[in-house]
Amino acid sequence: MLRKIVRVSLRHRALVLALSLVLLGWGGYVASRAPLDVFPEFVEPQVTIQVEAPGLSPEQVETLVTRPLESAVNGVTQLESVRSESIQGLSVVTVVFGSGTDIHVARQSLAERLSNLSGELPAGAQPPTLSPLVSSTMDILKVGLLSETLSPRELRTFGDWTLKPRLLAVPGVAGTNVFGGDVEQVQIQVDPEKLAAFGLTMTELLDAARSATGVLGAGFVDTPAQRVVITTEGQMFSPDELRQVVVRKSGPVLRLGDVATVVLAAEPKFGDALVMGKPGVLLTLRGQYGANTLAVTEGLEAALDELQPVFEGLGIHVYPRLHRPATFVETALSNVMHSLLIGGAFVGMVLLLFLLDFRPALISFLSIPLSLLSAVLLLERFGISLNTMTLSGFAVAIGVVVDDAIIDVENVLRRLRENKDLPRPRAAWRVVLDASIEVRGAVVYATLIVCLVFLPVLTMSGIQGHFFAPLGVAFILSTLASLAVALTVTPALCLMLLGESKPHGDPFWVRGIKLLHRDWCLFFARRPRMTAVGAALLAGGMLLLARGFSGELLPEFREGHFVAQLALRPGSSLEETLRAGKTVSEQMLALEHIATVEQQVGRAEMGEDTWGPHRSEFHIELKRGTSPDDEVSTQEALRSILHKTPGAQSEVLTFLGDRIGETISGETAQVVVNVFGEDLDKLDAVALRIQDALSHVKGSVDVQVKSPPGAPVLAVHLRPEALTQFGFAPLPILEAVQTAFQGTDIAQMVRGDRVRKLSVILEEASRRDPEAVGDLVLGNGNGQRIRLRQLADIELTNGRPSIQHEGARRRQTVTCNVEGRDVGGFVREARGKISEGVRLPSHVYLEWGGAAGEEEKARQELLVHSGVALFGIILLLALVFGQARHVALMLANIPFALVGGVLAVFLTRGTLSIGTLVGFVTIFGITMRNGIMLLSHYEHLVTKEGAPWNLETVARGATERLLPILMTALVTGLGVLPLALGSGEAGREIEGPMAIVILGGLASSTVLNLVVLPALCGWLARFSPPATDEA
Repeated sequence: MLRKIVRVSLRHRALVLALSLVLLGWGGYVASRAPLDVFPEFVEPQVTIQVEAPGLSPEQVETLVTRPLESAVNGVTQLESVRSESIQGLSVVTVVFGSGTDIHVARQSLAERLSNLSGELPAGAQPPTLSPLVSSTMDILKVGLLSETLSPRELRTFGDWTLKPRLLAVPGVAGTNVFGGDVEQVQIQVDPEKLAAFGLTMTELLDAARSATGVLGAGFVDTPAQRVVITTEGQMFSPDELRQVVVRKSGPVLRLGDVATVVLAAEPKFGDALVMGKPGVLLTLRGQYGANTLAVTEGLEAALDELQPVFEGLGIHVYPRLHRPATFVETALSNVMHSLLIGGAFVGMVLLLFLLDFRPALISFLSIPLSLLSAVLLLERFGISLNTMTLSGFAVAIGVVVDDAIIDVENVLRRLRENKDLPRPRAAWRVVLDASIEVRGAVVYATLIVCLVFLPVLTMSGIQGHFFAPLGVAFILSTLASLAVALTVTPALCLMLLGESKPHGDPFWVRGIKLLHRDWCLFFARRPRMTAVGAALLAGGMLLLARGFSGELLPEFREGHFVAQLALRPGSSLEETLRAGKTVSEQMLALEHIATVEQQVGRAEMGEDTWGPHRSEFHIELKRGTSPDDEVSTQEALRSILHKTPGAQSEVLTFLGDRIGETISGETAQVVVNVFGEDLDKLDAVALRIQDALSHVKGSVDVQVKSPPGAPVLAVHLRPEALTQFGFAPLPILEAVQTAFQGTDIAQMVRGDRVRKLSVILEEASRRDPEAVGDLVLGNGNGQRIRLRQLADIELTNGRPSIQHEGARRRQTVTCNVEGRDVGGFVREARGKISEGVRLPSHVYLEWGGAAGEEEKARQELLVHSGVALFGIILLLALVFGQARHVALMLANIPFALVGGVLAVFLTRGTLSIGTLVGFVTIFGITMRNGIMLLSHYEHLVTKEGAPWNLETVARGATERLLPILMTALVTGLGVLPLALGSGEAGREIEGPMAIVILGGLASSTVLNLVVLPALCGWLARFSPPATDEA
């Protein structure tokens, strides 16, 4: 089969060359237009369900809203987990599906289940809404507005009705949350004393206001010739008109203005924002799932530029880059592309240096773009974007790609030289054909084994699978494409460029290296036991050294942006949180490397964050060009600033660290301890003890209970006997209290394309006084007026700001981050301290999550999948060699091949991450490939050329494989060298440690393949000489 493919390629070499040029052009076109991102989509398919339930306490939301929602979604196909959080007036349920689930089908399934739920929700609760599909990083741009000329209400109105619609029209934008400013509405602010004086109830006032304005369709009139549409308009637009609405006709006419103040005012706030330490408006724009981050960002910035004259005319100062993930994308991709280009230049230099002839160097070099662009076409077909992980897969594959070509070209050159010296030289095409087939059979098996080596990377689940599977796919596709190029294009080019010309011999310095290598090879081959013992001792020592390495799932990303969370005491007001935020913002802006700071407090209207007014989040953008070391010091300075806030809990993360942590466990921190049970008081008590235990573990920072108890609650308990005595029903009383302190929207006032809400609420002074709750005037059907305190017991007590669930179980959560040590070691010590010092009550139990849990899961998966891959490799090796001793030889050399990688990890940070493990996988593959080629060449020398199996043949075979092995090692090493040198820079946080391991491993594996393995083969390998014909 292989012979036929090569023969056809040689016969139709002009066509092969033409198709190759077409492939280069097509691949280049697709690559230039491919969507670019820094990382692949790493969030499991998930949908967030949100229900607004105005006025309900967290406990009421949990019982009346969250539990029905959870019951409705449980049992959905491919459901992975369900998390929820209930806060005042809002329930948010996050439904996570298994990897590979079609998210559109999942959303449809959820929508069908939720469609029948409305009847089970309490009165006043809004219908469930599903969050829009967004990208893994969610945020695509944050824009801040400040103005010294516009009021907060005018600035927010501009943001809501001018800027927001324009930005949402940009393709790829999924939605936006708006924080800050004042949302304009017409408010009927009721004076409770005047209500009492005129004997009115809140219900009567509501009815009068509700009938004062409205819009209804009126149908049409059919005449014999036409249909005339009737439009009616009964709206009152201005506060002046509404003040004249009659509330009561009997006796003296009573109007709204007599008992209430009707004004343009601000809606009650769920949140607010500071921009650069000043009150402003913040727009957080989210990208659609699968959107091109760079393209969407460019579209948004073009829209902002388009509106620049409007900003200037209104006196609005715009901060368009409070958070711009595209900056990290641009920097990361630029760094990786720069590394690849430098690596490519090094590859070209190596090829010219070793081959000393432009033509074979060109043939080998052309295999790189042909193979990589073929892989790009396949990635595009599979819907995989180009990102730093796929580009890293290409970088790692360059060595194998070039090796495929080098093996062919080097063997063809050698056979052409030998052919020229024959008395009757054979046809060039036959020499090229035989030389290609001579090495290609072993290469096919070696390629399949290399692909199997990457099986554990491809089959990772969870977030590590989303990160590294594209790297594995890019590597395997490049390797398979390289095999196809080596079978078709390389032989054709060899015949066209090398067939009729006399090949050059090896450069003088290569000949010198070969002589030196032959001497060393013979030296060790004559001392096989010493060689084996030395290799075993070295490998054993390195493996013992590796046992002391720490571990981490993913490194910290240096994207030039931090997310800081600040939680004051539960029950703190918006004003208090803003006061603290102003102080913190000013101190942050005073730091050398800080460019911008914004603070978003609480949640946006219809926002998905389950945050009360005591919690806020800062987004801190660093100045361009800030070094990784300066980022680390700035992060410490930010922590120090936040820790100065009295009684507050805080944490500082990079933005990607925040998103990855939230993806893993629903929390942003690295270490998560979930406390499960039914009694909330017991959960709180255990959580506080765990918080104390974690704070005493070395390396812990940002230790906090996510929903600490202690939020002030004004509890109103209606007394049944009082209700019966005065003739009141409970529901009207509850509605009156809700209207007074939450506000009731009774109409929408439309003018042009803008809508204002009309709301009834108590005047602001009464809403700031807890005593005013008891003074609320109520009326029964008999005209009797009575205050709320006469019908209810009212007391100030403690509650909780939120109630969390996971898997329909109540939970309390304690989180922390780790600094200065590995997460795995920290968790082991923390587990010990908690098991010793925290006694768990009955029906209370713990679960560990976050990066630590995911890291342990990743290790177990790698172990299992590596065992499966090893079994497959052994089967393939048995097919290649047919002898158990040869298979054992190959497997026995693996530990020595990894020695250099282990030493490289030790000399850097001594930390094993998923990136370093991928580096070890790569070295394993290269070593196996070179070993297979060496043993196959020995077999060819003995069985095909009739060479006796002795030390001279051992040295000859190793020397003939010297050039391809050296060139492959140098090409691979130089290809990833820029990644290693830039380790820790933006976009190289994962690839840098991987490249360092590859460089170290290449050193030891090259020594193994050129010196140790030949010596062991001479000692243990056996090859059968060719059969001879008897006379």
